[in-house]
Amino acid sequence: MNKGKYYITTAIAYTSGKPHIGNSYEIVLADSIARFKRKDGYEVYFQTGTDEHGQKIELKAQDAGITPKEFVDGVAGTIKGLWDLMNTSYDHFIRTTDGYHEKQVQKIFKKLYEQGDIYKGAYEGLYCTPCESFWTESQLKDGKCPDCGREVKPAKEEAYFFKMSKYADKLIAHINSHPEFIQPVSRKNEMMNNFLLPGLQDLCVSRTSFKWGVPVDFDDRHVVYVWLDALTNYITGIGYHCGEESTEQYHKLWPADLHLIGKDIVRFHTIYWPIFLMALGEPLPKQIFGHPWLLQGDGKMSKSKGNVIYADDLVDFFGVDAVRYFVLHEMPFENDGTISWELLVERINSDLANVLGNLVNRTISMSNKYFGGVVADKGCAEAVDGDLKAVATGTCEKVTARMEELRVADALTEIFALFKRCNKYIDETEPWVLAKDEEKKERLSTVLYNLVESILIGASLLEPFMPETAQKIAEQLKGELRGFDRLGEFGLYPSGNQVTEKPQILFARLDVKEVTEKAEAMFAERMAAAAVPAASGENADADNAEDVIDLEPKEEITYDEFAKMQFQVGEIIACEEVPKSKKLLCSKVKIGSQVKQIVSGIKAHYSAEEMVGKKVMVLVNLKPAKLAGVLSEGMLLCAEDGEGNLALLTPEKEMPAGAEIC
Repeated sequence: MNKGKYYITTAIAYTSGKPHIGNSYEIVLADSIARFKRKDGYEVYFQTGTDEHGQKIELKAQDAGITPKEFVDGVAGTIKGLWDLMNTSYDHFIRTTDGYHEKQVQKIFKKLYEQGDIYKGAYEGLYCTPCESFWTESQLKDGKCPDCGREVKPAKEEAYFFKMSKYADKLIAHINSHPEFIQPVSRKNEMMNNFLLPGLQDLCVSRTSFKWGVPVDFDDRHVVYVWLDALTNYITGIGYHCGEESTEQYHKLWPADLHLIGKDIVRFHTIYWPIFLMALGEPLPKQIFGHPWLLQGDGKMSKSKGNVIYADDLVDFFGVDAVRYFVLHEMPFENDGTISWELLVERINSDLANVLGNLVNRTISMSNKYFGGVVADKGCAEAVDGDLKAVATGTCEKVTARMEELRVADALTEIFALFKRCNKYIDETEPWVLAKDEEKKERLSTVLYNLVESILIGASLLEPFMPETAQKIAEQLKGELRGFDRLGEFGLYPSGNQVTEKPQILFARLDVKEVTEKAEAMFAERMAAAAVPAASGENADADNAEDVIDLEPKEEITYDEFAKMQFQVGEIIACEEVPKSKKLLCSKVKIGSQVKQIVSGIKAHYSAEEMVGKKVMVLVNLKPAKLAGVLSEGMLLCAEDGEGNLALLTPEKEMPAGAEIC
């Protein structure tokens, strides 16, 4: 049954370096949705790709001693390789350096200029190179980029600007009349309250301070600014032709049914992109979902620490489907998820090895032991069968409802609820007891048939999320994975079929100590390898060249001014999260015989639990102030690297709380 088209996209990955597992989560999430929709009868088109222009790329290529195109060719190849490794079923991989895309970007820019939406001016503001964004002083957070928390620098240059305010009221009306447009609702509220309702500023859409970008064809001093270039991939990749008749494919697929993006770029996709489309006279996408982040449980991933987890690392340890399951299952709908080696092992052992793997293995083994592998429905039913059948035939409807809301983790939970019900059914029916009574042989055969049928229904539902595993289950049961239109029926598995003679272990149990030790060895080896080029005087890889950081010098101070500041060693004796704050932790810090309360914006880097017991360096005589309504009586000292990663400064040797830092 063809339910019509379904066009889904991911954000295109920025080619500044190899994406870590948090970035790879998005492509797996999109793939599970695309596969699910295909199985549900939709004609799916799934697009992903790479974003390859901008000043950051130009600088990284310069550091690496190669051209920007050579640099992005290498990184784009790495990204595509990771997406393929994760068994993602995209239909098109677009690169913003593709000639057809660049041509349409130039035509779009010119059209918007000629119709008066873009005008020429000059920009003077504060610029964040990693985010490629200009900011005003009022938009900064603690004097830094509000998106990434890094340093910004003053910049001034001639630029073209887009009149965002011209379309703001129209966009507000669209959002209010289409409650499904921005999901989750919290993202919509953020965009409305923080950006649209206060009033939009005109957007800088060209640059002259670097050359790595799509040239503005009527003013060759300028290149198209990255967001106007990158966002248009969603239409150029399917055949949009600006000023001409677009392709049949474009008319079939647009508007997109779902743009799947990270929560950090919601503003660009829900404000800038819809306004660009309005100016072009094109329909808006139906839905934009800003998914949460996958964070490392034992501290922020950092190249300088050598602890960044990549998808291929995890696949080497656990296999593709185990990694797919973990990132999909552990990511809440709206809040950030957590990944750690310990959590991975725990989830694989509990869900994949115990609940699923053991179920399939036991069922096939009992079928072989008692009936030579033949699975036959003898019609010898009992009351307990009814509940199993109801769960099996009702799971598809529950999973579909969860997927309609993009609650992928909840959909997986529903599928595993069926597998758990199968395990419970084994405990209820006790096949090993039935096997001892010859008169109950038909009942035993019926029980095993019910198990095989239920497992096959579950495997059919599991296929979009763990395609290889689902296929392995079907092969071992000698059955076929079914479409969703056939999962409401029970008894479609051919009676008299014969399962495989030797069941294959789907997921082996893992030892957490062995896994963590192996991971630590991998990180140590990676750090050692990264240090070799720098030590030998060769050019270090651009992503690992973090030995030094140069800061803008501040105004000189006298010793007398410095001497007014009192630094001491403090011991954190208690710590808790500040309510209603995403960044703040409140620590009780013992300094000599005193205990001070200090609020710090380090929640993204340290949990409250891991703060307790640390010896830290404290600025003691900072004037007390309230942060988020909580009194702070000092400051914890931290170091920050070029990527915004923070590390508390701690004494090299054991020092008592209260020791003076001089």
